[in-house]
Amino acid sequence: MKKALPIIAGILVLIVVVVGFVIKGKGKTSDTSEDISNVPTLSESEWPAISLIPTDKPGVSGSDGHWLNFKVEKINIKGAASMDYLLVYSTSDGGQQGVPGRVELTGDSIEKSLLLGSESSGKYRYDAGVEQGTMTITFRDKNGKMLGKLTTDFHLQSGVTELTSVDGVFKYTLDKVAKGIYFITMKTYKEPSITSVIWQNGYGVFASDGKPHSGKIAAE
Repeated sequence: MKKALPIIAGILVLIVVVVGFVIKGKGKTSDTSEDISNVPTLSESEWPAISLIPTDKPGVSGSDGHWLNFKVEKINIKGAASMDYLLVYSTSDGGQQGVPGRVELTGDSIEKSLLLGSESSGKYRYDAGVEQGTMTITFRDKNGKMLGKLTTDFHLQSGVTELTSVDGVFKYTLDKVAKGIYFITMKTYKEPSITSVIWQNGYGVFASDGKPHSGKIAAE
């Protein structure tokens, strides 16, 4: 029994050390999550213009409506050196997918092509039934400190005449169904310089063909 005491004591010390590291690790994770949640929303004077335009991949068959041309313009955040983005959307099977990324800021605008699906060795798999999602952008300084964030919802529609924002505040009714054309209705904050179907009071409608489509606007 006396010979076993040093072994038992060693095991107890090891357990205490492991538990201590686990508790310490949990504390760090909690702090990090709280820091992210406390990032302030950009003030109106700092708002950029955010756009998501449904498109296809040139030369890729069957890609219509499965790509989004993501653009942020009129960036005016003091000290911002980079921007994180996170596109989250729901699929027809009830799941959620995310498209994260980070870009270095070298001017007052950025543009990216985002896939609603996945790609491997030049082969594409498209997520089915994508209709709604959220884009969140977060600006950082040169040291990686988060300066502010902004979030907008988007509504992807095709084959209908009533185009609506996710929050129900904005509605645009087309004069007729635009066959084979995809539309995104979303809050852009500032008015984009790129061509849109319509823009009013911070909301815009974008078409995959980049052309105007006549209709009536109704906003509360």
